[in-house]
Parts: sequence; C-alpha cells; structure tokens
Amino acid sequence: MKILLRPALSLFALLTVLTGIVYPLTVTGLAQLLFPNQANGSIVMVNGKPVGSELIGQQFSAPGYFWGRLSATGPYPYNVGASSGSNLGPLNPALTDAVKGRIDALKAVDPENNQPVPVDLVTASASGLDPDISLAAAHYQVARVATARNLSVKQVESLIESRAERPWLGIFGEPRVNVLQLNLALDNKL
Repeated sequence: MKILLRPALSLFALLTVLTGIVYPLTVTGLAQLLFPNQANGSIVMVNGKPVGSELIGQQFSAPGYFWGRLSATGPYPYNVGASSGSNLGPLNPALTDAVKGRIDALKAVDPENNQPVPVDLVTASASGLDPDISLAAAHYQVARVATARNLSVKQVESLIESRAERPWLGIFGEPRVNVLQLNLALDNKL
C-alpha cells in the first residue's frame, strides 16, 4: 500500500504547487506586466476616481444619456455575480411580450422617432453585462440625447463616430460604441 500511496501523494503535492501556485502567479505576473489595464478590470477613471469598467455595462435612464443593452441579471441590472441572459427563446410569448413592451417604452420617451428600433435596445445580451451597443442603436437615440442636452444632432452624431469601434481587422465583430465612454464624453469628462 505504501508503495502506491507515496508516489500518488508526491504527484498530488507537485501538481498542487505547479497548478495552484506557480501557474497562477506566472499568469498574473505576465498579465500585470503586459496588459495592466485589462488585468485590473479595464477600470475607467475620472479625476482619479473609478466610475465603471469598459467591460461591464451600466444602467443609464436619463434622457440626456445613451442607453445600453438591457440586462437580465438579478436582483439588479448589470450584476456581475449573476451574469446570465434571460434564457427566453425566440418562440416564447414572454419574450415577445417583453420586447413589445420595451418598444412601446422607447416610443413613449421619443414619440417623434420613426426609425425602426434596433434589436439590441430591446433584448438582453447572453451575459446581461454587455457594455456596447450597435451604431444603429446609438444613432436611434441621437435626437433624444441632442434635445435633452441642447446640442445639435450633428454634434451628437460626430461624438458617436469619434467613439465608434470598428471590427477587428475589418472583419471580426460588429461596429459598436461603448456606452459608458460615450456618456462620459457627453459630460466632457473624457
């Protein structure tokens, strides 16, 4: 029995040290050295104070701000501890009713906007934490934001274009804009 137990315990101890101590410390050290912003959560700082992360959405509801994708996390929106989607399928009547209600709410806030409502303004992402919206979703909100802030439509559209992120290598991903960065730019904090 001792003949089998000793090598097994030795291997267990060695692998515990390698995979539980050496590997995590190496990866953490390299991340801090090579990618310090990302390794620390991509925190956005304004005047030395953290205001959010580039990677996690936040809830904005004032008319003078761009609104992000909906969050299906609970018990409050954009809860990183409960990251998940709604798990409602496209044929689920609850999803259809929720989307119709969200479209009605958007139309009520901006009744003169006759553009089609972009899907990312009325559905949650798979994680419930999406910090970005499509350029179509941003442009859909331009008139409301411009009116609330006493800016011209052209000024707000220019701000969107200056903050737009294009697909990586021109083919991977969709054109998008980070809602927190856009709203901070509106407040002239970035």
